[in-house]
Amino acid sequence: MPDFDMLVIGSGPGGQKAAIAAAKLGRRVAVVDRPNMVGGVSIHTGTVPSKTLREAVLYLTGLTQRDLYGQSYRLKDEITVADLTARTQHVMGLEVDVVRSQLARNQVTLLSGTGRFMDEHTVAVRDGSGQERVLTAGHIVIATGTRPARPASVEFDDRTVLDSDSVLSMERVPRSMVIVGAGVIGMEYASMFAALGSKITVVEQREGMLDFCDVEVVEALKYRLRDLAVTFRFGETVAAVERHEQGALTILESGKKIAADAVMYSAGRQGMTEELDLDKAGLSADRRGRITVDEHYRTEVPHIYAVGDVIGFPALAATSMEQGRVAAYHACGEPVNAMHHLQPIGIYTIPEISFIGRTEDQLTEERVPFEVGVARYRELARGQIVGDAHGMLKLLVSPEDRKLLGVHCFGSGATELIHIGQAVMGCGGTVDYLVDAVFNYPTLAESYKVAALDVTNKIRQIDRMKR
Repeated sequence: MPDFDMLVIGSGPGGQKAAIAAAKLGRRVAVVDRPNMVGGVSIHTGTVPSKTLREAVLYLTGLTQRDLYGQSYRLKDEITVADLTARTQHVMGLEVDVVRSQLARNQVTLLSGTGRFMDEHTVAVRDGSGQERVLTAGHIVIATGTRPARPASVEFDDRTVLDSDSVLSMERVPRSMVIVGAGVIGMEYASMFAALGSKITVVEQREGMLDFCDVEVVEALKYRLRDLAVTFRFGETVAAVERHEQGALTILESGKKIAADAVMYSAGRQGMTEELDLDKAGLSADRRGRITVDEHYRTEVPHIYAVGDVIGFPALAATSMEQGRVAAYHACGEPVNAMHHLQPIGIYTIPEISFIGRTEDQLTEERVPFEVGVARYRELARGQIVGDAHGMLKLLVSPEDRKLLGVHCFGSGATELIHIGQAVMGCGGTVDYLVDAVFNYPTLAESYKVAALDVTNKIRQIDRMKR
């Protein structure tokens, strides 16, 4: 008889939800993770600290209140790293306690250490003192997550040349910074440091950024960031980074040189699988450390599952949680629906971006007819109250069956607002539901009614012409 019915390697969002789901189904479950990493990368260097840092930045800089109180408005003139980290450390501590409590409450054994496969049913767990404990399990879930990818040609010192992990432990707020990579993480940190008053230069080898988002939303974000003195260098590649006493000199392939206090690389992420000895379990990972799985999150070895960032896209805490639950249910023989194809995407730039469904470009490419309805925050009483004149909500609607094809939001509360569109789309509702619904007033959610009226008026005009 194995020691556990299920052994989960990694206690991040995916691993934690897999463990708890299996425990609630009456299975004997254990979770393995490093002693200082309970809750995973999500709590310690990823989602939770970065989003908490964003809240601290917005609060202390007073950025979102400047349309109301003037461009010089700040809650605190000199914002230090200590001011920012006080909030992140507080929230991280509470979140670790929540994870520990949930595991304990569900009788999940938490093992401190790192795990490696000895065979497809056996894992050796090495604790901090170097001692190993050998455990067997009927099912194993790999949820080891990722770490920032570090180009071999770059010499990181975690003070002047940083990645998205070490940027959280900076000694001071830099006056200037080069951010290499205009992906989600790069743009979130560019927003935060620009809000703090740092002069930011974003270097991206592609010709644009966030190309999976709505074009109009990305243009609106670029405009807002340029307003905060962010410079974009698209179509540029970094040739070298030189460290100097006064900071760092970034040299581009084109010959341009950019002097800054610090350089942050946001060059994708690498799956943390190199220490797992996957080959001993009959498994392998690709060059980015990612593991291939089927629709049930099973690897090539049927009783071994993998969930979360270690399996690649979309690599979000929200989707990882659902992957963990689905994997655990499947492993335990419990009926479970596949994850819904409609997944909301949230990007915590300043302002926020969130969307669900397809973009205008995707629909055009697929030759799917659509009509657009737009609501601008400046036209909403709540938008004026909160001081957001730049936000917007866009609905993409099929003129044939009037169903929502996509919802795109930019501005305050975008990541919360998107769930209204998600619910309507998930239940197969039409734009007419939003036209007829009564929304609390004044709210930002009222933007759905405004956008719905806008798009139905356009569809009505087309229908009249057909008569």
